[in-house]
Amino acid sequence: MTAFNTIPNPDLTVRSAERAVWNSPDTRRWGFHNLHRISRHGIRLRARNVLPLARDFDMRIETMPEVQRLTHTSMFSAMAVVRDARLLYERYAPDFGPERPHAIMSISKTMMHLIYGQLTDAGLVDPNAAVETYLPEIGSGYARARVRDVLDMNVANDYSEDYSDPHTSALEQEVSMGWRVPAPGEPELSNHAFLCSIRSDDIENRSSAIDYKSANTDVLELIAERVSGRPIRDYLVEIAEAAGLEDSLYVSTDRGGTPILNGGCSLTARDLARYGGIFAREGLGVEGRPVGSPEFLRDAMTSPSKHRGPPRDWQRYRGQLIVIDRSVGHGGFAGQFLLANLDTRISVAFFSVLETLSGSDEDYVSDVSHMAQAVCELPFE
Repeated sequence: MTAFNTIPNPDLTVRSAERAVWNSPDTRRWGFHNLHRISRHGIRLRARNVLPLARDFDMRIETMPEVQRLTHTSMFSAMAVVRDARLLYERYAPDFGPERPHAIMSISKTMMHLIYGQLTDAGLVDPNAAVETYLPEIGSGYARARVRDVLDMNVANDYSEDYSDPHTSALEQEVSMGWRVPAPGEPELSNHAFLCSIRSDDIENRSSAIDYKSANTDVLELIAERVSGRPIRDYLVEIAEAAGLEDSLYVSTDRGGTPILNGGCSLTARDLARYGGIFAREGLGVEGRPVGSPEFLRDAMTSPSKHRGPPRDWQRYRGQLIVIDRSVGHGGFAGQFLLANLDTRISVAFFSVLETLSGSDEDYVSDVSHMAQAVCELPFE
């Protein structure tokens, strides 16, 4: 039989600065708009019953100076604001639209909060237990860490997430996540094997701020499957149903089919705002069934916890959530943000793409956070 010449997948090959093509600064916008079809492996989930959104625009949002400014930059992709079943506001960039999925990156981590709310309520996991209690095969980077500290981004180990460093662990992990093809001679580890390779001589985080590591979420996922006997996919089906998604929840996976919840989800802006409504309802789905835990959410909002680093040191981090007063949510690498308020029941979804090499601009993300908080706190009778 004839052997044909092949080439590495051009979208997933590494080019200058050790970035895959889809994540390189000059093509990142295209990559984030298309990651749901670019990643090597994945699943797609749709809700059986959709939450219809009545268009009821609130001009207070449209006229807010910070909304005007942030929705008219070259980075902007989309913004949607939902309260209950009402669409209060939406705007899209010329190269985007309401039917288009967008990578939500680390906003995906909030799904782990919902999953652990169920696990703790059921007594299946003890947040104060060591990770090795549930994963005896895990490496020294996590073995003796408390599950609580993994949830709260409060573990020190050799995993690094400095995107200005071309050899940071977070970029090297992309091979296991199906976001890049391995270089010649490079092994293609499962995400489980990659996580077990993380080491540390000292796991204590002595900083006053969190020690943010996307690998933490993946370790939590392994524990969740181990203690529950359920695949994470089953939880994701329930979450999609609870949000009443109109379009699909796209989730990239490793080669073995394990979902990548450290940042592998893509949604439309409206659906991300629908998803935020789960938190605004304190863990209830659109049909009244719980998919999270009010008690676990209250713990995140009221328990002492470390902050993000400056200039976002006004945000606390607990249980895979950013906490801002009575609002919870998360940001995503290179410009996404979700925030939901438990008092007003407003959910704000914001998509943008920073095209710097590192994909980071903390002042910009802080501005987006303040804007989302201002929208979330708009009063309603």
